Amino acid sequence: MGRHLFRDIVAAALKDQVKWCDKAILLSLSLYTLVALPSASHDTCIQHLINSVRMTILLRGSAFITGAASGIGQQTAIAFAQHGVTQLALADINQDALDISARSLKKQFPHVHVLPVHLNVRNSMQVKEGIAKTIGKFGRLDIAVNNAGISGSGRKTHELDDDEWLGILDVNLQGVYRCQKEELGVMVNQEDLGPRVGRGRIINVGSIFAVVAPNNQDHTAYTTAKHGIIGLTKADANSYGPLGIRINAICPGYVETPLLTSIMSRDPDSPLAVDLSRTPLKRLATMEEVADAIVLLASPMNSYMQGASMICDGGFTSN
Repeated sequence: MGRHLFRDIVAAALKDQVKWCDKAILLSLSLYTLVALPSASHDTCIQHLINSVRMTILLRGSAFITGAASGIGQQTAIAFAQHGVTQLALADINQDALDISARSLKKQFPHVHVLPVHLNVRNSMQVKEGIAKTIGKFGRLDIAVNNAGISGSGRKTHELDDDEWLGILDVNLQGVYRCQKEELGVMVNQEDLGPRVGRGRIINVGSIFAVVAPNNQDHTAYTTAKHGIIGLTKADANSYGPLGIRINAICPGYVETPLLTSIMSRDPDSPLAVDLSRTPLKRLATMEEVADAIVLLASPMNSYMQGASMICDGGFTSN
């Protein structure tokens, strides 16, 4: 029965358009099902396996990611491809880095359709055209990750000029608003694929400074913008939840980058090093860890979370 069951589950999975099924996973699940459900009917076993594969792979469909040419956005694109997304629109202001990222992703995952989208989140028309280009290519938008952002200079409020203040808010808050506005405009008109998937999912990338203020660091504009992302996430989660659209935020702590590592090695008494010493896990997050948290927020395994801010900070804000 095992051989026939494996053959039939592969056929059923392909018929169900689960084309990204991994045969090793299917075989393992088949063997598990034979042991766990020895007296179950053939059809029951097949349905059990289909459901198990869906929850194991986590994701499918299309995704749109801003700030996708580097950092968290780039790693999220990789994680999405690893977990079943087969249509990826990568958006970024840096055309050269975007092209490199898109080629690299396509080389790693030949079965994934990759669409580079050059845009500036400060430009409403470019955002609108970027979303339209994504829909024109893929026909649907299942997942959106609004990640593009800048850090600013770290001046005190009385030292800031209006251009710097408004510039940081324009990218970090209004940029998220512009993207979310267009994403929602598409999602409300899509077919609802059921309570686990809905019409779409949006993940906004905040920061630990969306929930607390930095110690001994002057990032007033950045902190204000990131707090605003949480407000936007909650407000639209309430408005669009009844329509089958899930909206949540991820709030990463300090993430390992060459710049942060260099700062801490040069100055063990820097505000960053002091903050890290207060983090219970005593280390920086990796890009992969943050991307994995975003995968969870986007997945059907997290289908009852709405308007929430997932803090991924090694315990920093709890200490």
